[in-house]
Amino acid sequence: MTRLDWAVIAVYAAGMIGVGVYYSLRTRTTEDYLLGGRKMKPLGLGLSLFATMLSAITYLAFPGEIIRYGPILILGKVACYPFVALVVGWLLIPFIMRLRITSAYEMLEERLGLGVRMLGSTFFLALRLMWMAVVIFATADKVLVPLLGLAPSATPYLCAVLGAITVAYTSMGGLRAVVFTDVAQTCILFGGALLTLAVITIHLGGVDGWWPRQWPAHWPEPVWVYGPDARVTFFGAMLATLVWYICTTGSDQMAIQRYLATRNVREARKMLIFSLSASVLASVLLSIVGLALLGYFQARPDLIPGGDLLAIDTDRLFPRFIQIGLPPGLTGLVMAGLLAASMSSLSSGVSASCSVITVDFLDRFRRRQSDEAEQIKTAKIVSVFVGIVVILLSSCVTLVEGNLLELAYKICNLLTAPLFGLFFMAMFVRRATGFGTMVGAAGGLATVVAVNFWKDFTVTEGISFIWAMPLGLFVQISLGTAASLLPVGQQR
Repeated sequence: MTRLDWAVIAVYAAGMIGVGVYYSLRTRTTEDYLLGGRKMKPLGLGLSLFATMLSAITYLAFPGEIIRYGPILILGKVACYPFVALVVGWLLIPFIMRLRITSAYEMLEERLGLGVRMLGSTFFLALRLMWMAVVIFATADKVLVPLLGLAPSATPYLCAVLGAITVAYTSMGGLRAVVFTDVAQTCILFGGALLTLAVITIHLGGVDGWWPRQWPAHWPEPVWVYGPDARVTFFGAMLATLVWYICTTGSDQMAIQRYLATRNVREARKMLIFSLSASVLASVLLSIVGLALLGYFQARPDLIPGGDLLAIDTDRLFPRFIQIGLPPGLTGLVMAGLLAASMSSLSSGVSASCSVITVDFLDRFRRRQSDEAEQIKTAKIVSVFVGIVVILLSSCVTLVEGNLLELAYKICNLLTAPLFGLFFMAMFVRRATGFGTMVGAAGGLATVVAVNFWKDFTVTEGISFIWAMPLGLFVQISLGTAASLLPVGQQR
Protein backbone atom coordinates (compact mmCIF):
# COMPACT_ATOMS: atom_id res chain seq x y z
CA MET A 1 0.00 0.00 0.00
CA THR A 2 1.49 3.31 -1.13
CA ARG A 3 0.60 6.82 0.00
CA LEU A 4 -1.49 7.26 -3.13
CA ASP A 5 -3.52 4.16 -2.25
CA TRP A 6 -4.10 5.48 1.26
CA ALA A 7 -5.14 8.84 -0.17
CA VAL A 8 -7.76 7.20 -2.39
CA ILE A 9 -9.21 5.27 0.55
CA ALA A 10 -9.16 8.38 2.78
CA VAL A 11 -11.08 10.39 0.16
CA TYR A 12 -13.62 7.60 -0.10
CA ALA A 13 -14.14 7.39 3.69
CA ALA A 14 -14.41 11.19 4.00
CA GLY A 15 -17.00 11.24 1.22
CA MET A 16 -19.17 8.69 3.06
CA ILE A 17 -19.07 10.72 6.28
CA GLY A 18 -19.86 13.89 4.30
CA VAL A 19 -23.00 12.31 2.87
CA GLY A 20 -24.16 11.42 6.39
CA VAL A 21 -23.68 14.99 7.58
CA TYR A 22 -25.48 16.39 4.52
CA TYR A 23 -28.64 14.30 5.01
CA SER A 24 -28.54 14.69 8.78
CA LEU A 25 -29.15 18.42 8.30
CA ARG A 26 -32.16 17.65 6.07
CA THR A 27 -33.94 15.10 8.25
CA ARG A 28 -37.10 16.48 9.87
CA THR A 29 -39.24 13.44 10.78
CA THR A 30 -38.80 9.78 11.63
CA GLU A 31 -40.44 8.92 8.28
CA ASP A 32 -37.70 10.97 6.58
CA TYR A 33 -35.08 9.09 8.60
CA LEU A 34 -36.44 5.54 8.23
CA LEU A 35 -38.22 5.66 4.83
CA GLY A 36 -36.84 8.72 3.03
CA GLY A 37 -40.25 10.41 3.15
CA ARG A 38 -41.74 7.61 0.96
CA LYS A 39 -40.79 9.60 -2.16
CA MET A 40 -37.52 8.04 -3.28
CA LYS A 41 -36.72 7.09 -6.91
CA PRO A 42 -36.85 3.41 -7.98
CA LEU A 43 -33.46 3.45 -9.77
CA GLY A 44 -31.57 4.62 -6.68
CA LEU A 45 -33.51 2.26 -4.42
CA GLY A 46 -32.93 -0.64 -6.82
CA LEU A 47 -29.18 -0.06 -6.90
CA SER A 48 -29.25 0.33 -3.13
CA LEU A 49 -31.03 -3.01 -2.68
CA PHE A 50 -28.56 -4.64 -5.08
CA ALA A 51 -25.54 -3.18 -3.26
CA THR A 52 -27.02 -4.28 0.05
CA MET A 53 -27.51 -7.88 -1.08
CA LEU A 54 -24.12 -8.07 -2.83
CA SER A 55 -21.80 -7.35 0.11
CA ALA A 56 -18.10 -8.15 0.36
CA ILE A 57 -19.03 -11.80 0.92
CA THR A 58 -20.37 -12.13 -2.63
CA TYR A 59 -17.70 -9.84 -4.06
CA LEU A 60 -15.00 -12.23 -2.83
CA ALA A 61 -16.96 -15.49 -2.81
CA PHE A 62 -18.03 -15.50 -6.47
CA PRO A 63 -14.48 -15.35 -7.87
CA GLY A 64 -13.30 -17.80 -5.20
CA GLU A 65 -16.15 -20.21 -6.01
CA ILE A 66 -15.37 -20.08 -9.76
CA ILE A 67 -11.66 -20.70 -9.16
CA ARG A 68 -12.20 -23.73 -6.90
CA TYR A 69 -15.47 -25.32 -8.00
CA GLY A 70 -16.47 -23.89 -11.39
CA PRO A 71 -19.56 -22.04 -12.64
CA ILE A 72 -22.45 -24.40 -11.79
CA LEU A 73 -23.63 -22.54 -8.68
CA ILE A 74 -23.48 -19.12 -10.36
CA LEU A 75 -25.29 -20.42 -13.47
CA GLY A 76 -28.08 -21.74 -11.26
CA LYS A 77 -28.34 -18.44 -9.42
CA VAL A 78 -28.62 -16.35 -12.60
CA ALA A 79 -31.19 -18.72 -14.16
CA CYS A 80 -33.67 -18.10 -11.35
CA TYR A 81 -33.89 -14.28 -11.68
CA PRO A 82 -36.84 -14.16 -14.15
CA PHE A 83 -38.88 -16.34 -11.77
CA VAL A 84 -37.93 -14.06 -8.86
CA ALA A 85 -39.20 -11.01 -10.79
CA LEU A 86 -42.54 -12.69 -11.49
CA VAL A 87 -43.20 -14.06 -7.99
CA VAL A 88 -41.99 -11.05 -6.01
CA GLY A 89 -42.99 -8.29 -8.44
CA TRP A 90 -46.51 -9.49 -9.23
CA LEU A 91 -47.46 -11.47 -6.12
CA LEU A 92 -45.69 -10.14 -3.03
CA ILE A 93 -45.11 -6.44 -3.73
CA PRO A 94 -48.79 -5.58 -4.47
CA PHE A 95 -49.78 -7.21 -1.16
CA ILE A 96 -47.10 -5.39 0.83
CA MET A 97 -47.73 -1.98 -0.75
CA ARG A 98 -51.40 -2.03 0.25
CA LEU A 99 -50.28 -1.75 3.87
CA ARG A 100 -49.36 1.65 5.30
CA ILE A 101 -46.61 0.42 7.59
CA THR A 102 -43.04 1.29 8.59
CA SER A 103 -41.94 -2.12 9.90
CA ALA A 104 -42.75 -5.20 7.83
CA TYR A 105 -43.64 -7.05 11.01
CA GLU A 106 -46.68 -4.89 11.76
CA MET A 107 -48.39 -7.11 9.16
CA LEU A 108 -47.78 -10.21 11.27
CA GLU A 109 -49.51 -8.74 14.31
CA GLU A 110 -52.58 -7.71 12.34
CA ARG A 111 -53.04 -11.25 11.03
CA LEU A 112 -51.55 -13.60 13.62
CA GLY A 113 -51.09 -11.67 16.84
CA LEU A 114 -48.40 -9.91 18.83
CA GLY A 115 -46.46 -13.09 19.61
CA VAL A 116 -45.85 -13.86 15.92
CA ARG A 117 -44.86 -10.24 15.29
CA MET A 118 -42.30 -10.37 18.09
CA LEU A 119 -41.00 -13.69 16.76
CA GLY A 120 -40.65 -12.22 13.24
CA SER A 121 -38.87 -9.14 14.53
CA THR A 122 -36.53 -11.29 16.63
CA PHE A 123 -35.80 -13.60 13.68
CA PHE A 124 -34.99 -10.58 11.50
CA LEU A 125 -32.70 -8.94 14.05
CA ALA A 126 -30.81 -12.17 14.72
CA LEU A 127 -30.54 -12.84 10.97
CA ARG A 128 -29.20 -9.39 10.10
CA LEU A 129 -26.88 -9.13 13.09
CA MET A 130 -25.25 -12.47 12.13
CA TRP A 131 -25.14 -11.42 8.46
CA MET A 132 -23.47 -8.09 9.25
CA ALA A 133 -20.99 -9.85 11.54
CA VAL A 134 -19.93 -12.16 8.67
CA VAL A 135 -19.69 -9.20 6.26
CA ILE A 136 -17.45 -7.17 8.53
CA PHE A 137 -15.32 -10.21 9.45
CA ALA A 138 -14.84 -11.22 5.80
CA THR A 139 -13.76 -7.72 4.85
CA ALA A 140 -11.29 -7.43 7.70
CA ASP A 141 -9.90 -10.99 7.60
CA LYS A 142 -9.87 -11.68 3.83
CA VAL A 143 -9.09 -8.19 2.53
CA LEU A 144 -7.63 -5.72 5.01
CA VAL A 145 -5.33 -8.07 6.96
CA PRO A 146 -3.46 -9.46 3.90
CA LEU A 147 -3.42 -6.16 2.02
CA LEU A 148 -2.05 -4.24 4.98
CA GLY A 149 0.40 -7.02 5.89
CA LEU A 150 -0.98 -7.33 9.41
CA ALA A 151 -1.23 -10.32 11.72
CA PRO A 152 -4.61 -12.11 12.00
CA SER A 153 -4.84 -10.80 15.57
CA ALA A 154 -5.51 -7.35 14.09
CA THR A 155 -8.87 -8.49 12.65
CA PRO A 156 -11.05 -7.36 15.63
CA TYR A 157 -9.53 -3.86 15.55
CA LEU A 158 -10.10 -3.53 11.80
CA CYS A 159 -13.71 -4.68 12.30
CA ALA A 160 -14.15 -1.91 14.87
CA VAL A 161 -12.79 0.80 12.54
CA LEU A 162 -14.85 -0.36 9.57
CA GLY A 163 -17.99 -0.61 11.69
CA ALA A 164 -17.43 2.82 13.27
CA ILE A 165 -17.18 4.62 9.90
CA THR A 166 -20.29 2.88 8.56
CA VAL A 167 -22.36 3.50 11.66
CA ALA A 168 -21.30 7.16 11.67
CA TYR A 169 -22.79 8.09 8.29
CA THR A 170 -25.77 5.72 8.68
CA SER A 171 -26.81 7.01 12.09
CA MET A 172 -26.50 10.63 10.93
CA GLY A 173 -28.33 10.53 7.61
CA GLY A 174 -30.82 7.65 7.79
CA LEU A 175 -32.15 5.81 4.72
CA ARG A 176 -31.46 8.64 2.26
CA ALA A 177 -27.77 8.63 3.20
CA VAL A 178 -27.73 4.83 2.89
CA VAL A 179 -29.28 4.89 -0.60
CA PHE A 180 -27.03 7.69 -1.89
CA THR A 181 -23.86 6.00 -0.65
CA ASP A 182 -25.07 2.62 -1.96
CA VAL A 183 -25.41 4.07 -5.48
CA ALA A 184 -21.89 5.52 -5.30
CA GLN A 185 -20.54 2.27 -3.86
CA THR A 186 -22.20 0.27 -6.66
CA CYS A 187 -20.26 2.28 -9.24
CA ILE A 188 -17.03 1.78 -7.28
CA LEU A 189 -17.37 -1.99 -6.90
CA PHE A 190 -18.25 -2.44 -10.59
CA GLY A 191 -15.27 -0.26 -11.46
CA GLY A 192 -12.97 -2.33 -9.25
CA ALA A 193 -14.01 -5.59 -10.92
CA LEU A 194 -13.67 -4.14 -14.45
CA LEU A 195 -10.27 -2.72 -13.57
CA THR A 196 -9.05 -6.10 -12.31
CA LEU A 197 -10.27 -7.75 -15.50
CA ALA A 198 -8.55 -5.17 -17.70
CA VAL A 199 -5.19 -5.43 -15.91
CA ILE A 200 -5.15 -9.25 -16.10
CA THR A 201 -6.13 -9.21 -19.78
CA ILE A 202 -3.34 -6.77 -20.62
CA HIS A 203 -0.81 -8.70 -18.52
CA LEU A 204 -1.62 -12.04 -20.20
CA GLY A 205 -1.78 -10.60 -23.72
CA GLY A 206 -5.54 -10.74 -24.28
CA VAL A 207 -8.62 -12.71 -23.28
CA ASP A 208 -7.12 -15.90 -24.78
CA GLY A 209 -4.46 -15.72 -22.10
CA TRP A 210 -6.93 -16.54 -19.32
CA TRP A 211 -10.10 -17.95 -20.92
CA PRO A 212 -10.16 -21.76 -20.24
CA ARG A 213 -10.05 -23.92 -23.38
CA GLN A 214 -11.30 -27.02 -21.55
CA TRP A 215 -12.97 -27.95 -18.28
CA PRO A 216 -10.21 -27.62 -15.61
CA ALA A 217 -9.27 -30.94 -14.02
CA HIS A 218 -9.84 -29.71 -10.45
CA TRP A 219 -13.45 -28.60 -11.13
CA PRO A 220 -16.09 -31.21 -10.16
CA GLU A 221 -18.06 -32.60 -13.08
CA PRO A 222 -21.34 -30.69 -13.46
CA VAL A 223 -24.46 -32.29 -11.96
CA TRP A 224 -27.65 -30.74 -13.33
CA VAL A 225 -30.51 -32.10 -11.20
CA TYR A 226 -29.47 -34.12 -8.13
CA GLY A 227 -26.53 -36.19 -6.99
CA PRO A 228 -26.22 -37.62 -3.46
CA ASP A 229 -22.51 -36.81 -3.34
CA ALA A 230 -22.67 -33.52 -5.26
CA ARG A 231 -21.74 -30.40 -3.35
CA VAL A 232 -23.86 -28.21 -5.66
CA THR A 233 -26.15 -29.02 -8.59
CA PHE A 234 -27.58 -26.63 -11.17
CA PHE A 235 -31.18 -27.29 -10.12
CA GLY A 236 -30.28 -27.16 -6.43
CA ALA A 237 -28.53 -23.80 -6.85
CA MET A 238 -31.43 -22.46 -8.89
CA LEU A 239 -34.03 -23.60 -6.34
CA ALA A 240 -32.02 -22.39 -3.34
CA THR A 241 -31.51 -18.96 -4.92
CA LEU A 242 -35.16 -18.70 -5.89
CA VAL A 243 -36.23 -19.54 -2.34
CA TRP A 244 -33.63 -17.14 -0.91
CA TYR A 245 -34.78 -14.24 -3.08
CA ILE A 246 -38.47 -14.85 -2.41
CA CYS A 247 -37.82 -15.19 1.33
CA THR A 248 -35.55 -12.14 1.50
CA THR A 249 -37.51 -9.76 -0.72
CA GLY A 250 -40.80 -10.92 0.80
CA SER A 251 -40.01 -10.66 4.50
CA ASP A 252 -36.72 -8.85 5.11
CA GLN A 253 -37.05 -5.30 6.40
CA MET A 254 -34.08 -4.22 4.24
CA ALA A 255 -36.09 -5.04 1.10
CA ILE A 256 -39.54 -4.05 2.35
CA GLN A 257 -38.15 -0.76 3.65
CA ARG A 258 -37.21 0.09 0.06
CA TYR A 259 -40.61 -0.88 -1.37
CA LEU A 260 -42.30 1.33 1.18
CA ALA A 261 -39.95 4.21 0.32
CA THR A 262 -41.45 4.36 -3.22
CA ARG A 263 -44.73 6.00 -4.24
CA ASN A 264 -46.72 2.99 -5.48
CA VAL A 265 -46.66 -0.65 -6.67
CA ARG A 266 -45.42 0.26 -10.15
CA GLU A 267 -42.43 2.16 -8.75
CA ALA A 268 -41.65 -0.62 -6.27
CA ARG A 269 -41.75 -3.20 -9.07
CA LYS A 270 -39.40 -1.09 -11.19
CA MET A 271 -37.06 -0.85 -8.22
CA LEU A 272 -36.99 -4.67 -7.98
CA ILE A 273 -36.25 -5.03 -11.71
CA PHE A 274 -33.36 -2.56 -11.47
CA SER A 275 -31.96 -4.49 -8.50
CA LEU A 276 -32.21 -7.88 -10.24
CA SER A 277 -30.68 -6.51 -13.45
CA ALA A 278 -27.70 -5.17 -11.50
CA SER A 279 -27.38 -8.56 -9.76
CA VAL A 280 -27.22 -10.39 -13.10
CA LEU A 281 -24.50 -8.03 -14.36
CA ALA A 282 -22.53 -8.38 -11.12
CA SER A 283 -22.81 -12.20 -11.11
CA VAL A 284 -21.58 -12.45 -14.68
CA LEU A 285 -18.80 -9.90 -14.16
CA LEU A 286 -17.50 -11.44 -10.93
CA SER A 287 -17.61 -14.92 -12.51
CA ILE A 288 -15.49 -13.66 -15.40
CA VAL A 289 -13.12 -12.07 -12.88
CA GLY A 290 -12.84 -15.51 -11.26
CA LEU A 291 -11.90 -17.08 -14.60
CA ALA A 292 -9.34 -14.32 -15.19
CA LEU A 293 -7.82 -14.82 -11.72
CA LEU A 294 -7.65 -18.58 -12.32
CA GLY A 295 -5.76 -18.04 -15.59
CA TYR A 296 -3.49 -15.44 -14.01
CA PHE A 297 -2.38 -17.60 -11.07
CA GLN A 298 -2.05 -20.71 -13.24
CA ALA A 299 0.35 -18.69 -15.42
CA ARG A 300 2.16 -17.30 -12.34
CA PRO A 301 2.16 -20.04 -9.66
CA ASP A 302 5.23 -18.40 -8.14
CA LEU A 303 2.90 -15.66 -6.82
CA ILE A 304 0.89 -18.15 -4.74
CA PRO A 305 2.24 -18.97 -1.27
CA GLY A 306 3.53 -22.54 -1.61
CA GLY A 307 2.89 -22.53 -5.38
CA ASP A 308 -0.21 -24.78 -5.11
CA LEU A 309 -3.46 -23.18 -6.29
CA LEU A 310 -5.68 -25.73 -4.54
CA ALA A 311 -3.78 -25.78 -1.25
CA ILE A 312 -4.87 -22.27 -0.25
CA ASP A 313 -8.15 -20.52 0.47
CA THR A 314 -9.28 -19.40 -3.01
CA ASP A 315 -11.37 -16.60 -1.45
CA ARG A 316 -8.02 -14.90 -0.76
CA LEU A 317 -6.81 -14.87 -4.38
CA PHE A 318 -8.75 -11.74 -5.37
CA PRO A 319 -7.22 -9.72 -2.49
CA ARG A 320 -3.85 -11.33 -3.30
CA PHE A 321 -4.04 -10.04 -6.86
CA ILE A 322 -5.02 -6.58 -5.64
CA GLN A 323 -1.93 -6.60 -3.45
CA ILE A 324 0.61 -7.72 -6.06
CA GLY A 325 -0.95 -7.18 -9.48
CA LEU A 326 -2.17 -3.58 -9.52
CA PRO A 327 -0.12 -0.38 -9.82
CA PRO A 328 -0.16 2.28 -7.05
CA GLY A 329 -3.42 4.19 -6.85
CA LEU A 330 -5.39 1.45 -8.56
CA THR A 331 -4.81 -0.81 -5.56
CA GLY A 332 -6.49 1.80 -3.39
CA LEU A 333 -9.38 2.16 -5.87
CA VAL A 334 -10.13 -1.58 -6.02
CA MET A 335 -9.73 -1.84 -2.25
CA ALA A 336 -12.27 0.99 -1.97
CA GLY A 337 -14.56 -1.19 -4.10
CA LEU A 338 -14.25 -4.04 -1.60
CA LEU A 339 -14.87 -1.63 1.28
CA ALA A 340 -17.86 -0.24 -0.64
CA ALA A 341 -19.39 -3.71 -0.98
CA SER A 342 -19.01 -4.25 2.76
CA MET A 343 -20.10 -0.83 3.93
CA SER A 344 -23.21 -0.72 1.71
CA SER A 345 -24.40 -3.95 3.33
CA LEU A 346 -23.54 -2.80 6.83
CA SER A 347 -25.26 0.58 6.41
CA SER A 348 -28.46 -1.00 5.06
CA GLY A 349 -28.44 -3.64 7.79
CA VAL A 350 -27.99 -1.02 10.50
CA SER A 351 -30.75 1.17 9.03
CA ALA A 352 -33.23 -1.72 8.72
CA SER A 353 -32.39 -3.08 12.18
CA CYS A 354 -32.87 0.40 13.59
CA SER A 355 -36.36 0.57 11.99
CA VAL A 356 -37.41 -2.75 13.51
CA ILE A 357 -36.04 -2.03 17.00
CA THR A 358 -37.57 1.46 17.03
CA VAL A 359 -41.03 0.53 15.69
CA ASP A 360 -41.50 -3.05 16.92
CA PHE A 361 -39.94 -2.80 20.36
CA LEU A 362 -39.42 0.77 21.57
CA ASP A 363 -42.52 2.47 20.09
CA ARG A 364 -44.67 -0.62 20.61
CA PHE A 365 -44.05 -0.71 24.35
CA ARG A 366 -43.29 2.96 25.02
CA ARG A 367 -45.44 4.29 27.86
CA ARG A 368 -45.56 7.90 26.67
CA GLN A 369 -45.67 9.53 23.24
CA SER A 370 -42.44 11.29 22.26
CA ASP A 371 -42.00 14.15 19.82
CA GLU A 372 -40.24 13.88 16.43
CA ALA A 373 -36.90 15.26 17.68
CA GLU A 374 -36.77 12.70 20.49
CA GLN A 375 -37.72 9.84 18.15
CA ILE A 376 -34.96 10.77 15.68
CA LYS A 377 -32.44 10.96 18.52
CA THR A 378 -33.56 7.54 19.77
CA ALA A 379 -33.22 6.05 16.27
CA LYS A 380 -29.67 7.36 15.99
CA ILE A 381 -28.73 5.90 19.39
CA VAL A 382 -30.19 2.55 18.34
CA SER A 383 -28.08 2.64 15.14
CA VAL A 384 -24.91 3.05 17.21
CA PHE A 385 -25.97 0.21 19.54
CA VAL A 386 -26.57 -2.13 16.57
CA GLY A 387 -23.12 -1.31 15.20
CA ILE A 388 -21.45 -2.17 18.51
CA VAL A 389 -23.26 -5.53 18.72
CA VAL A 390 -22.21 -6.41 15.15
CA ILE A 391 -18.56 -5.63 15.88
CA LEU A 392 -18.65 -7.91 18.95
CA LEU A 393 -20.37 -10.75 17.04
CA SER A 394 -17.80 -10.61 14.23
CA SER A 395 -15.23 -12.21 16.54
CA CYS A 396 -17.33 -15.42 16.66
CA VAL A 397 -17.46 -16.07 12.89
CA THR A 398 -14.30 -18.21 12.90
CA LEU A 399 -16.15 -20.91 14.87
CA VAL A 400 -18.00 -22.03 11.68
CA GLU A 401 -16.12 -24.01 9.00
CA GLY A 402 -16.34 -23.46 5.23
CA ASN A 403 -15.47 -20.95 2.53
CA LEU A 404 -17.26 -17.61 2.30
CA LEU A 405 -20.11 -19.02 0.25
CA GLU A 406 -20.76 -21.76 2.79
CA LEU A 407 -20.56 -19.24 5.64
CA ALA A 408 -23.17 -17.15 3.84
CA TYR A 409 -25.57 -20.10 3.66
CA LYS A 410 -24.86 -21.51 7.12
CA ILE A 411 -24.80 -18.25 9.12
CA CYS A 412 -26.24 -15.38 7.09
CA ASN A 413 -29.17 -17.42 5.72
CA LEU A 414 -29.87 -19.52 8.79
CA LEU A 415 -33.14 -17.69 9.56
CA THR A 416 -34.07 -16.54 6.04
CA ALA A 417 -36.59 -19.32 5.35
CA PRO A 418 -38.06 -19.43 8.90
CA LEU A 419 -38.66 -15.66 8.72
CA PHE A 420 -40.45 -15.80 5.37
CA GLY A 421 -42.45 -18.81 6.57
CA LEU A 422 -44.17 -16.49 9.06
CA PHE A 423 -45.15 -14.11 6.24
CA PHE A 424 -46.31 -16.96 4.01
CA MET A 425 -48.67 -18.15 6.75
CA ALA A 426 -49.98 -14.60 7.24
CA MET A 427 -50.48 -13.87 3.54
CA PHE A 428 -51.52 -17.16 1.95
CA VAL A 429 -52.80 -19.63 4.59
CA ARG A 430 -56.33 -18.51 5.29
CA ARG A 431 -56.87 -20.62 8.42
CA ALA A 432 -53.43 -19.94 9.93
CA THR A 433 -53.31 -19.34 13.68
CA GLY A 434 -50.59 -17.84 15.82
CA PHE A 435 -50.03 -21.18 17.57
CA GLY A 436 -49.79 -23.11 14.31
CA THR A 437 -47.43 -20.53 12.81
CA MET A 438 -45.08 -20.78 15.79
CA VAL A 439 -45.10 -24.59 15.70
CA GLY A 440 -44.26 -24.47 11.99
CA ALA A 441 -41.46 -21.95 12.64
CA ALA A 442 -39.91 -24.28 15.23
CA GLY A 443 -39.98 -27.18 12.76
CA GLY A 444 -38.61 -25.11 9.90
CA LEU A 445 -35.76 -23.74 12.00
CA ALA A 446 -34.86 -27.21 13.27
CA THR A 447 -34.73 -28.48 9.67
CA VAL A 448 -32.46 -25.66 8.48
CA VAL A 449 -30.10 -26.12 11.44
CA ALA A 450 -30.00 -29.91 10.95
CA VAL A 451 -29.11 -29.67 7.24
CA ASN A 452 -26.48 -26.95 7.73
CA PHE A 453 -24.78 -28.50 10.74
CA TRP A 454 -25.47 -32.22 10.28
CA LYS A 455 -21.77 -33.06 10.17
CA ASP A 456 -21.11 -31.07 13.37
CA PHE A 457 -23.89 -32.93 15.18
CA THR A 458 -23.33 -36.47 13.86
CA VAL A 459 -19.75 -36.52 12.47
CA THR A 460 -21.21 -37.97 9.26
CA GLU A 461 -21.83 -36.36 5.87
CA GLY A 462 -25.36 -35.19 5.21
CA ILE A 463 -27.03 -33.59 2.19
CA SER A 464 -25.61 -30.38 0.76
CA PHE A 465 -26.13 -27.10 2.60
CA ILE A 466 -27.74 -25.82 -0.60
CA TRP A 467 -30.98 -27.71 0.27
CA ALA A 468 -31.39 -26.21 3.76
CA MET A 469 -33.68 -23.30 2.85
CA PRO A 470 -36.04 -25.14 0.43
CA LEU A 471 -36.49 -28.07 2.83
CA GLY A 472 -36.85 -25.82 5.87
CA LEU A 473 -39.53 -23.71 4.17
CA PHE A 474 -41.46 -26.80 3.02
CA VAL A 475 -41.42 -28.32 6.52
CA GLN A 476 -42.44 -25.02 8.14
CA ILE A 477 -45.42 -24.38 5.85
CA SER A 478 -46.62 -27.99 6.03
CA LEU A 479 -46.27 -28.26 9.80
CA GLY A 480 -47.68 -24.76 10.40
CA THR A 481 -50.74 -25.44 8.25
CA ALA A 482 -51.40 -28.76 9.99
CA ALA A 483 -50.91 -27.29 13.49
CA SER A 484 -53.33 -24.45 12.65
CA LEU A 485 -56.12 -27.05 12.38
CA LEU A 486 -55.74 -27.88 16.09
CA PRO A 487 -58.19 -26.16 18.48
CA VAL A 488 -55.41 -24.10 20.06
CA GLY A 489 -55.19 -20.32 19.75
CA GLN A 490 -57.70 -18.08 18.06
CA GLN A 491 -57.72 -17.31 14.34
CA ARG A 492 -57.63 -13.59 13.53
